[in-house]
This record gives sequence, C-alpha cells and structure tokens, in this order.
Amino acid sequence: MTGTMIEIEAADGSGQFQAYASGPEDAASGVVVIQEIFGISESMRAVADHWGAQGRRAIVPDLFWRIEPGVALDSTQESERERAMGYYGKFDNAKGVEDCVAAVGHLRRSCARVGAVGFCLGGRLAYHTAVHSDAEACVGYYGVGIESVLDEAKDGIGPLLLHFGETDELCGPEARAAIYGALEGRDGVELHLYGGAGHAFARSNSVNFNPQAADLANQRTADFFARYLD
Repeated sequence: MTGTMIEIEAADGSGQFQAYASGPEDAASGVVVIQEIFGISESMRAVADHWGAQGRRAIVPDLFWRIEPGVALDSTQESERERAMGYYGKFDNAKGVEDCVAAVGHLRRSCARVGAVGFCLGGRLAYHTAVHSDAEACVGYYGVGIESVLDEAKDGIGPLLLHFGETDELCGPEARAAIYGALEGRDGVELHLYGGAGHAFARSNSVNFNPQAADLANQRTADFFARYLD
C-alpha cells in the first residue's frame, strides 16, 4: 500500500504540518501513528500502511516540523541516529502533544472512532494523547520518560495500553515501577512486560528486534483497537 502526504492545521495557529496518510479516507476508524525520533521513517510509514490495509485511516504526523519539516531518517545508520538525537534535543514536548491532539482532531472529522499508537518518543506521546485528547484508545511501545509525567493522569486517562521490554535500558526497573504504581489497575489501562526484550523490540530493523515479543505486542494492540475502535 502506498500512502500520500496531507496537511494538518496546528492548534496554536502557527501554520500547517504534514502527515503521511494511508488507508481509506471514508474509514469508520482512524489511527494516529506517533513517530520515533527518526521522523516519518520507513518503519513508521509501514505501521501506517499496516493499519490502512486493515481498513482504518492511518496518519503519521511530522512532529519535527517546527525544527525541520520532512525529517525521515534511517535508524540503521550511525550518522542518522546522531541526527535524530539532535532533533530530539530540540524537540518541544508540549508542542508535540498539541500536534498529536491536532492529528486526532483531524481524523475525528471523518472517523467516528480514533486511536493512537506510538513508539519510543511516540510511546510517551501516546500516553500524553490518552490524557489530553478524546481518542478512544492509545497504545505506547517502549515509551521513554513516562515516569516523569505521571502526575498528568491524576485526574483521569483514556484507554491506554503500554508495552515494555524487560531489558530496555531507556525504561529500566525503577521507571517501570513508578509507571506500574501509578497506572496499574486503573480502568481501561493495560500494562505488559516482555521478558528478554530490549528497547525497540518491535522494529524489524532494530538490533533488539524480538519477533516473539513483537508478535505478541502487536496482537495485543490489534485486540485493544478492536475492543475500542470497532
């Protein structure tokens, strides 16, 4: 499946940003795919194409557009990883959350039900989206930094599924303990830990790719979306 580029209005009136879009425009449900630090990469476009092939409208918003529009980096190249860290260092998280919420709103114009799924940086932003948007379901894979923003959920959070790798050095035991302590047992929240899995375990070109963990996490994500979006 080949997608197209669309434009979304920024909530703060500062302009428009692009998003990769896949799947039927008249779909009943939509999914915002929230990027890693590599921008609208081949991996993120593939995730959108997957959901598009399932009959959902899927979009990958360009969250680095305020720094440099159109970033799409190759995570397997050291120079590209260094560039990605540079963009991440300049990233305004609050504006990124606004843009994720705007992407949900964009899909809401045509889709009755909207979800979000994010990876790494996007995993944290999926958590923010569950708090700050009206999305019916949000999913985060190996989100980084969620433990530092748990107070945002004290007044409520939408349906949320979080996947963690047991050996993920970017979200270690202390961080996971804080997240579980704040979120475990709350209505609509599911937390899953994958033994022997490291950071980016679900990305097929990652050195930590773990097909068994990825398949299980992806099936749980599909079941979660089926429950809340269908």
